[in-house]
Amino acid sequence: MKQLVILSGKGGTGKTSICAAFAHLALVGRKPLKIVLVDADVDAANLELVLEIEKQESEKFAGGAVAQCNDDLCTRCGTCVLVCRYEAILTTDDGQITINPFACEGCAACVYQCPTSALSMHQDIVGTSFFSTSNLGPLFHAELRPGQENSGKLVTLIKQKARLYAMDHDYSFILVDGPPGIGCPVISAAALSDLALVVTEPTMAGIHDFQRVVKTITHFHIPIIAVINKFDLFPQGVGKILKLCQELSIKVVGKIPFDSTITEAMRVGKPVTSYQPTSPSSSAIKEVWQKIMKQIGAIEDG
Repeated sequence: MKQLVILSGKGGTGKTSICAAFAHLALVGRKPLKIVLVDADVDAANLELVLEIEKQESEKFAGGAVAQCNDDLCTRCGTCVLVCRYEAILTTDDGQITINPFACEGCAACVYQCPTSALSMHQDIVGTSFFSTSNLGPLFHAELRPGQENSGKLVTLIKQKARLYAMDHDYSFILVDGPPGIGCPVISAAALSDLALVVTEPTMAGIHDFQRVVKTITHFHIPIIAVINKFDLFPQGVGKILKLCQELSIKVVGKIPFDSTITEAMRVGKPVTSYQPTSPSSSAIKEVWQKIMKQIGAIEDG
């Protein structure tokens, strides 16, 4: 089983559009490839917007525990307010205890110090994971509630489910649409990948964040290739990216032109390679996909 993760140092580089196009090309190629899709951008999942999905299963995700107070047992002594390092426990004008679940870190210091056992820890539901069927294959995705943490754990959960599904149903390939940035969700999305495709664009922010994500993935010894999106908007920036990739021994597998067809395809909810197969962007993405298939096919299964 092979796993490809698509990453970007920043949002808006076209990562999800390229991922959807890859899913389409895998299905319609001369040798159709059975793939399981994972949308690992749980903070802002949008791969489903360009797929025809039907949600089949959902599961609540508990990201951790938060403190709760039993008013009947509380004597309003204020001990919990003093021991909370995160200022998550407040008192009202009449002395009643209130807990801010967004500020609570789940350390349980208040629970251990409460003289009347009025405080206890309870699981905090922070999101939902989904299994959906789509026109391009099974999709594992999730939604994290706004302001919540532990997105790395949620990414790990849906990837585990995807891997088990692939093993049980004889799928040979997992395609992961990773989150932008370099945080814990990115590390979770990249784990166990055979290859990471980093999508960048020739802007100052794009080049800077490209360096950051490359450094992160290199730390975990995952092979990296790159593709430059909207390359024709700033040739000088492209030169900087190519020079950087040469210094880092990163292969650039393609350059995708700026093409309004991609936006049109997103608007109608289709991969660009399905919406307009002969557009400049579709042709470039097809070439990138063919190169990736050759490279990933040469990687031995571990």
